[in-house]
Amino acid sequence: MEALQKLDVWRRACRLSADTYRLVDGCNEFAFRDQVSRSALSIASNIAEGYGRGSAKDRVRFLHIAKGSCSEAWTQYLIGIEAGLIEQHEGHRLATETIGISKMIYGLIRHLEQRS
Repeated sequence: MEALQKLDVWRRACRLSADTYRLVDGCNEFAFRDQVSRSALSIASNIAEGYGRGSAKDRVRFLHIAKGSCSEAWTQYLIGIEAGLIEQHEGHRLATETIGISKMIYGLIRHLEQRS
């Protein structure tokens, strides 16, 4: 767990999830609120699950899942903005942060694959 806590990408993903919960707290559209919260939560959770596994191959597999969750969350932020379900400025900030996290995950995947 200590190695995981040192990962900047995991800490940023945790913060993104908490920020997402705060962003959609007042949203009355349950399906949207639930889905965007789950996809943001999935990013940090899959990074953690990968690092809880023994092999680099497992880490990479779960990092790919986390990267997919980034794409899902990014899409949902944009839909939420367009539909008027979330505040535009904060939605764009989180969408941009999701792109940054996705790039970090990609770099981590490449690093782990090159070490294997």
